[in-house]
Formats: sequence, C-alpha cells, structure tokens
Amino acid sequence: MNRRPISDRQRLDRATTDLDPPFALVDLDAFDGNAEDLVRRAGGTPIRLASKSLRCRHLLDDALARPGFRGVMSYALAEAVWLAEHGVEDILMAYPSADRRAFQALAKDPELCRRITLMVDDVDHLDFVDRVLGERRPELRVCLDLDASWRPLGVHVGVRRSPLREPVPTVALAREAVRRPGFALVGLMTYEAQIAGLQDLNSPIRMMKARSAAEIAQRRAAVVAAVREVAPLEIVNAGGTGSLETSAADPIVTEVTAGSGLYGPTLFDRYRGFRPRPAPLFALPVVRRPAPEIATLFGGGYVASGQAGRDRLPTPYLPDGLELVRVEGAGEVQTPVTGRAAGRLRVGDRVWMRHTKAGEMCERFDALHLVRGDQLVDTVATYRGEGKNFG
Repeated sequence: MNRRPISDRQRLDRATTDLDPPFALVDLDAFDGNAEDLVRRAGGTPIRLASKSLRCRHLLDDALARPGFRGVMSYALAEAVWLAEHGVEDILMAYPSADRRAFQALAKDPELCRRITLMVDDVDHLDFVDRVLGERRPELRVCLDLDASWRPLGVHVGVRRSPLREPVPTVALAREAVRRPGFALVGLMTYEAQIAGLQDLNSPIRMMKARSAAEIAQRRAAVVAAVREVAPLEIVNAGGTGSLETSAADPIVTEVTAGSGLYGPTLFDRYRGFRPRPAPLFALPVVRRPAPEIATLFGGGYVASGQAGRDRLPTPYLPDGLELVRVEGAGEVQTPVTGRAAGRLRVGDRVWMRHTKAGEMCERFDALHLVRGDQLVDTVATYRGEGKNFG
C-alpha cells in the first residue's frame, strides 16, 4: 500500500513536534540542494563562503567540506580571528576594520596572520594599522577593494564602498602597501551589488545588470593588470549569490563569493536564472484570535537590513494563504496574519516564516534545529548561541 505524501507543513511539524516555538530550523535537504546549485552555477570557479549569510559555525564547516567551496569571507575582524582560532584556514575580510582589540589579537599570533587577509581601500587603513600595532609585528596580508558600482552618465548605481575605481589610484595604494614594512599585498576584490543583490523584476533592471557586468569586467581587467605590475595577486574575488554566473565567467576572477544562496531567503525569490529552496525557517505560535479572519502570532518582528520597506519584513510561508496585516506588519511581541488560512488556525498552532535575508535571522535565535525529511537530526548553535555578536 502506497503512503500518501505528506505536505511540507506536516513534515516540519512532525520533525519538531516536541519543540515549543518560537524556534528556527534549517531544512538540510534544501541546504544540500542549494549548495549543489551554487557549485553548478560557479562552473568550476571556487566559492568563498560569506559568513554573515550563515552565522553558524556548524553549517560553515559543513559547506567548506563540500567540493567547490574554499575559504570564508568574514564581515568583522573579531569574527575572523574567532573562526581562525576554531580551524578555518583561509579567511578574506569583506570590509575594512577599525577594531583595535581584534588587530592586537591578530598580531599576537603569526598563524592567524597567515590565515586572515585584511581588506583596505585607503592609505588611512594602513596608517590605522601602523598606529595600533607599530611596525614590529608579523606581516599582514592585505587585499584591495575596488568599487564595482556602475556610473552611466555620472549616475551612481550600486552600493557605496571603496573610493578606488580606476587603475591609477589603485596602483598608488598598491605601491604604498608594498613599500611599507609589515604588509603583503595579495588580492583584489570587486562586489557588484547592483548585479548580485537586485532582483530581476523587469527588463530595465536586466538590461542594467548586463551593461554593468560588461563595464566592471573591462575595468577590473585593466586594474588587475596594472596592480600585477606592482605585486602578484593570489586572489581576484568577485560576485555574490545573485551574480555567480557572470562573475565566474570572467577568466581574470580566481574565486567568487556566495552565502545567502545556501539559505534561500525571500530576497532571492524573483531571480530569473536560479531559485534556491527555502532552507532556514522560523516557527511562531498562534496565541490569540482577535477576529475570525485574523490569527495573532507571538513575536516575529525580525526586520531585515537595507532600505526600509515592506520587502524587509518576514513572510508567512506555511500554511499557504497567509499574509501580514498591512497596517501592523511584523511586531516586536505580536504579529497578526490574515488570509484564507487564518480562519483555520487555533491557539497553539504554528506558522512557519521566512526571513528576507539570510544570516540575520540567526541573531534572533540561539540554535538551529536541523531537519532532514520529517526527522530532527541535530541541534547546533548559532553565533548568538555561542555568545558571539560581531555587530
């Protein structure tokens, strides 16, 4: 006799039946599938994991053990030191740092200096390190951050990161880094946020992405060639989850970065070329019924970073047919939901939610419950669960 397939909601409820919400889980089947898809999209170019998109050491280690993944991109120097102390051997900073205590911890251990590459885009960053540490220290590896925004007719399209755009100022900083004792220039990075982080909502956006990708490929090639006259570059890093194909297709790029694609948050629901499966979810309990067509959940106001708007709010996922009440959104203590499924919910039922972004959800929970099929197979700590908050 054939068993009737169970729904995703039934499967998740069954796996976590002994847990009281709020709690968060990761669907390992979705995580595995997303990892395979990232490797496929990268086309043989190694993928560096963006730690901020996972914020869980167990899952970082899990991904790093898979073919196609190599190294971590860290968002805070204190985080990088912590990860290196726990065995991660190749860490590239995504951003510059002004954390004096973290720099001091780094300089005390030559092995940490070997494992961690700093990000710089200004002489001020080199000056800061010299002021904090002096010149009598182990050699520090540095990478240059090249601005990858697109500027047609002087209009800025993309995020505001580095002041470095063209070969001449980039080479000037490269020469200064090479000239100073205690620094080794090893890499150059570009992050094309306007390609990687913007949904394919319409043809003008798709056209913008294509033109921007062509422009940054040409400019990156010129800058890399110029900088390589100053120092050999081990690393030419580019891209993000939303731009793996275009970044990996550039022969000058040695590695691409991704992380959010392992989790599949709602930010990536409207890309044409790929569709990750939702891996992390959080469960909220129904605690009251203020009206026949409304159920109120406990907690839920886990708003994502970025420009404020409704797309930064979490999204009801299961059961189907729920949405946030527009005039309230997601609240600090309670979140009302409405829709065709709301009338069937009772106190104690669960509603499964998705976050707009990836790792930020982990700042709300101490643990991630790992589910495979309809079985709870493990419970692992988030950064928060290990007592870590890196900002």
